[in-house]
Amino acid sequence: MIRQTKSPPSQLYLIMGFVGLFAVLVGFSTTFIIPVSRNTFIAPPLIYIHGALAMCWVSLYLLQVLLIRSKNLKIHKQLGIIGLLIALSIVVTLLPTGMHQVERELAEGLGQTATSSLVGILFSGLIFGGLVISGIANRKMPCIHRNFMLLATLVLIWPGWFRFRHLFPNVSDPAFWFGFVLADTFIVISILWDRVVHGKFNTTLLTFGLLIILENTLELYFFDSPWWQELANKIYFLIKK
Repeated sequence: MIRQTKSPPSQLYLIMGFVGLFAVLVGFSTTFIIPVSRNTFIAPPLIYIHGALAMCWVSLYLLQVLLIRSKNLKIHKQLGIIGLLIALSIVVTLLPTGMHQVERELAEGLGQTATSSLVGILFSGLIFGGLVISGIANRKMPCIHRNFMLLATLVLIWPGWFRFRHLFPNVSDPAFWFGFVLADTFIVISILWDRVVHGKFNTTLLTFGLLIILENTLELYFFDSPWWQELANKIYFLIKK
């Protein structure tokens, strides 16, 4: 029988907070962090803002976990309002940031493949936003709340894992190994960890975790298919207007 666990949070959330920081700092090290530090990265201000917002979310997630572990619920709740504003800002800036990436890749000659990435970016924003809103809606049910926020964070750091391809350029099919296997491994770990610790599956982690993996699987399979390209082009021209 699959039920919600009511036990106190385990080490899982703390570890995944550090995993999130690792994915962002290492994944974006060669494409953003190091170039910015050397003044060799040139982009519109919105790109810096979006990057800062994503880093703020991951950092805030870890801080919120630490506050819960120290039983400082008052500050945790106050920071939750800031977290909501950060999440909404990430969703709002996601597509414009993606458009900048698409325009750059089009200039590099990637063609339709560059434009097709807009569909995945749109889906990621909708999933991240939906998970955050679900977490906030269930804030009075700590077990459900923290698992929605965990999954939202794991979705947000996906670009960090995918950029590991720049660190390991010899890996064939990086979309599969970094964007699918590596990224989704931490969802599987979270599901199984909770099962081992509590002796039962957590409904939120299991259901929505598997749905995220399913979405990633379908995205990997259908990417750049005719209907995918058509949808991507519609998104592209809609934003360009």
